Amino acid sequence: MASKPSASSAPVYSESSIRVLKGLEPVKTRPGMYTRTDTPLHIIQEVIDNAADEALAGHGKKISVTLHADGSISVQDDGRGIPFGMHPQENAPVIELVFTRLHAGGKFDKSQGGAYSFSGGLHGVGVSVTNALSKRLEVTSQREGRVARLVFSGGDVVEPLTLRAAGEGERKSGTLARVWPDAKYFESAALPLPELMHLLRSKAVLMPGVTVSLTVEKTKESTTWLYKAGLRDYVLQTLSTDPLIPLFEGEGYADAASENFAEGEGAQWCLAFTEDGALLRESYVNLIPTSAGGTHESGLRDGLFNAVKGFIELHSLAPKGVKLLPEDVFARASYVLSAKVLDPQFQGQIKERLNSRDAVRLVSGMLRPALELWLNQHVDYGKKLAELAIKAAQTRQKAGQKVEKRKGSGVAVLPGKLTDCESRDIAHNEVFLVEGDSAGGSAKMGRDKESQAVLPLRGKVLNTWEVERDRLFANTEIHDIAVAIGVDPHGPQDSPDMSGLRYGKVCILSDADVDGSHIQVLLLTLFFRHFPKLIETGHLYVARPPLFRIDAPARGKKPAAKLYALDEGELTATLDKLRKDGLREGAWTISRFKGLGEMNAEQLWDTTLNPDTRRLLQVQLGQVDFLQTEALITKLMGKGEAAARRELMEVHGDGIEVDV
Repeated sequence: MASKPSASSAPVYSESSIRVLKGLEPVKTRPGMYTRTDTPLHIIQEVIDNAADEALAGHGKKISVTLHADGSISVQDDGRGIPFGMHPQENAPVIELVFTRLHAGGKFDKSQGGAYSFSGGLHGVGVSVTNALSKRLEVTSQREGRVARLVFSGGDVVEPLTLRAAGEGERKSGTLARVWPDAKYFESAALPLPELMHLLRSKAVLMPGVTVSLTVEKTKESTTWLYKAGLRDYVLQTLSTDPLIPLFEGEGYADAASENFAEGEGAQWCLAFTEDGALLRESYVNLIPTSAGGTHESGLRDGLFNAVKGFIELHSLAPKGVKLLPEDVFARASYVLSAKVLDPQFQGQIKERLNSRDAVRLVSGMLRPALELWLNQHVDYGKKLAELAIKAAQTRQKAGQKVEKRKGSGVAVLPGKLTDCESRDIAHNEVFLVEGDSAGGSAKMGRDKESQAVLPLRGKVLNTWEVERDRLFANTEIHDIAVAIGVDPHGPQDSPDMSGLRYGKVCILSDADVDGSHIQVLLLTLFFRHFPKLIETGHLYVARPPLFRIDAPARGKKPAAKLYALDEGELTATLDKLRKDGLREGAWTISRFKGLGEMNAEQLWDTTLNPDTRRLLQVQLGQVDFLQTEALITKLMGKGEAAARRELMEVHGDGIEVDV
């Protein structure tokens, strides 16, 4: 029998236990927080984005990428070249700071005359992450008749800055970065060539007149992209079937007189409608591909829906009983959308989804009037588009009626506190499981009655991890949840009857504080243990209400505004933007929401319920094995697992944010 560890051998928690990560150490310690770790593609994309930002700012016409035989990748542009003089405050060459500091770069200066008016984001990590996760990185910058060279390894300078005069025949300016990714940080060291080619092609599409090339040394193959007509060329070449009507393309940007947006903010788009075949849907923000979409796509969807709906109403085209929804208009739409946003807020460091709330109004406000004008100038095309949308609505409504007939007999009595929605279309319906009666009241008043239902929960839900399935309904809250959703409790190996499902989205909505997180965990435990098929089939979501409200007074031509921030990081970014807008320090008021109940109906709609501006995370198991997840939740939620929980907190405690 093992002896009990002595008190002297137990882990000691003291001042010396606290480790402070400096420089690029956080990136090397937790690379997954800063980049994708499946392949090195994203860290190479950071270098490509810098070259593209130079072209976007009008200072370059060529971007050349080479995959070398030794596994390294080089990116060369003919932009201005990274400055290599000494930084006035940091007493180090600027080029060194760009590659070794997480929050250093020319893209933070958004003032008049700043180096980059529009760029790929202000997260401030960029090529410093590339450097941290590379065995070697060589950078050469040429400007003002001189050439600077600097070499790094693992983020550290190994060959200090050297300067020489530019030789005869050398290009006048530009940057060349050659990267050797460190395989130990990635699941696969190989770059996915199709994804890289798609990325480079998209840069050429979005920057008409800029030549982008890729050379593979091993195969001696070279590909060059140059699109003089930009989006139109790309859409026509990519679509698998001919469009039903001519492409609708356009662009709109705010001018200096705009009250709501910065000069130059706006979007360019190209829309195509097909009756069948694969759809093309791509969006970008300041040339950064947003594969997970975001608020700019919501703006395109909103503008498209309202323009088509307005055309149908103007010409009285809708048959009696047909109610048009945004997905009906959007069902057969292909598009490429390129938005320009002065201070983009992305979800996560890899910038796959845009979260800037203003982008909905920005894109919708530019696209809608242009499309309305185009439809009314081309009435025949408008009628064809209306027919396509009406047909999609009729198909959807018929499908909903069939489901309703199947559910018609033997339906359990719905809980009295459930405020149901009017629609019976499962694909469109959603139910919010809301913490507390006060928040439930705001949610009921602020929701879209057509498609959003609200089920208030009293207090904290029972921890059901070790509760037998046949004992679940002894708890009123859990009984009400199961009956409202329309699916019986089941296990991971069961095949439950999902035909009774009443909502396409089941959304957990709790406060943004610690208690709210606890309620989230209890509900996630319930669904993982007793309703796993809801997670497997993608029906479970977690709503993310904001933690802060910022009241900003009128500034210049911009009216007073209420702004919201999800967390401390977004609060900092919002205040930075207000400072750039010329608002003096402290002129704003910051309120912290203690709970959802503090929000009125309008605020709750704007921040948490509105599909165009809310943050809604789909619950997924991802790459983790079911049994691994089960073992982890047992440690977290099991009654006899205190020791395992303590060990878990000791190992992973440094990666957790605590709200006290």
